[in-house]
Amino acid sequence: MRKEYQFFVYILSNYERTTLYVGFTNNIIRRMIEHKNGLGSKFTKLYKLTDLLYYEQHQYVNDAISREKEIKKWRREKKINLIKSKNKMMNDLSDKLFSEYDISEKEIKDYVGSLKNN
Repeated sequence: MRKEYQFFVYILSNYERTTLYVGFTNNIIRRMIEHKNGLGSKFTKLYKLTDLLYYEQHQYVNDAISREKEIKKWRREKKINLIKSKNKMMNDLSDKLFSEYDISEKEIKDYVGSLKNN
C-alpha cells in the first residue's frame, strides 16, 4: 500500500499583522508549535510571527513547494486577499488547528520541553 503524505503551505503574521511569512512544512502541528515557542526560523522569531492566518494542504511535495514559491512572489495585497478568502477576520487559526488534530496542551508542552533539552 502506498503511504499518503501531507505537505502544507502556510502564512504567519505577528499580532499587529504588519509582517507576513510564507512557509512550507510536512508537519504543520510541529511547525506551529515551534513558531509559537520561538523555535522557528530566525526571521519568524525576530518579528514574532506566531499567528497562523492561512494554510493549505498538498499531497505532493513538488506541488507544495511550487505553491510556496508562487505565493512568496505575490505582493502583500494579494496575500491578504488569499488569507481573507478563508479567514475573513484574519484570526489566528492555531487553536483550531490543534483542536482539529486533537493536540493537547500537555503534548505541546512536552514537545517544547524535548526541543529545549536537546
